[in-house]
Amino acid sequence: MHALLEIVIILVASLFARAISSRLNIPGVVGQLLIGIIIGPPILGWVHDGEILHFLSELGVILLMFMAGLGADFSLLKKHLKPSFLVAITGVIVPLLVFYFLTQAMQFNVSQSIFYGLVFAATSISITVEVLQEYDKLSTDVGAIIIGAAVADDLIAVLLLSFFVSSLGSAEHIGLKLIAQLLFFVFLWLAIKVLIPWEIKRLEVIASKNLMFYMALILCFSLSWLAEQVGMSAIVGAFFAGLAIGQTDQGHSVMRRVTSFGYSFFIPIFFASIAFPLRFTGLLEHLPMIIGFTALVVLTKLIPGYIVGRGFKFSKLESLTIGGGMVSRGEMALIIIGVGQAAHIIGNRVYSELVIITIASTIIAPFILKYSFRSSKDSQKRLNSPDSY
Repeated sequence: MHALLEIVIILVASLFARAISSRLNIPGVVGQLLIGIIIGPPILGWVHDGEILHFLSELGVILLMFMAGLGADFSLLKKHLKPSFLVAITGVIVPLLVFYFLTQAMQFNVSQSIFYGLVFAATSISITVEVLQEYDKLSTDVGAIIIGAAVADDLIAVLLLSFFVSSLGSAEHIGLKLIAQLLFFVFLWLAIKVLIPWEIKRLEVIASKNLMFYMALILCFSLSWLAEQVGMSAIVGAFFAGLAIGQTDQGHSVMRRVTSFGYSFFIPIFFASIAFPLRFTGLLEHLPMIIGFTALVVLTKLIPGYIVGRGFKFSKLESLTIGGGMVSRGEMALIIIGVGQAAHIIGNRVYSELVIITIASTIIAPFILKYSFRSSKDSQKRLNSPDSY
């Protein structure tokens, strides 16, 4: 029963956070992240990350990524495959190198230096998706690049993490895991191109809209589970399930129902729970390092994305959007941090510092995106005004 009270607190607080964010003209996701800090363990301690809330938040991020796939334009993703891949590659390599050499200069051991790089190489696509949806930018050229790059970024980070953890212990099963992951991607390709569209067309004849919605959820959760079984993040399976269904005639109908289903319950719990691991113990003592690392976390994603965007002839504001879309670390970094603590690579103090830096970057990212969207809109207004002719 205590979990029910915590759910009520989160939903009510998220409702207020959304309303206040709208009044203050800030991205809604920022308000929900901040409300998680206030009502969660960092400040008031009204809610905690128990098993039930953790499971519900996982469903929230799975549904959010399923919606990202449903809303993504497959033709745009294919069109911008090259810039997406370059944004992903540079967005992984630059943080890895910067944090490796920086922590080596600070006398960290090699394992810790590599681990810091891995933590900040991953991108939180879920936060970016939320902001893109809020400002209606998901199905644009820039949105397609960000989504494609963030998915590829996470895949690369997960593979590198698998290698790294295996190198610390037994590497006996790493070859089998890589083969399983390769076969999974082959299956995903077949599912997107053949299996899911064929199944949806068969169901269209006999199924009601409710049944189609349930089938979509079954596909989403099934692919999410399969992704986890081969050592990947569940959000990978959810995204590709959405991408496959989104290309069918039922895509818009499923999107409406999933949006209502997810945002009414699961997704607010996910956004609030991101801040639950945050602790302020020792914050003041290590504040200069935390501020410096947070700045680097932002710049090591923002600058590579901006440079790649400009290299592919996107405008300065569009390139800023691409870079800004890669800044948030969110749940992917928190997962990697948890893996590092479980493997005794880092202690409790370092764990808290990394969580603080991760949450800070997650809050900063939506403001960068909002600035680029707003500036782009203002520029368009000036171009369309009579005085500009």
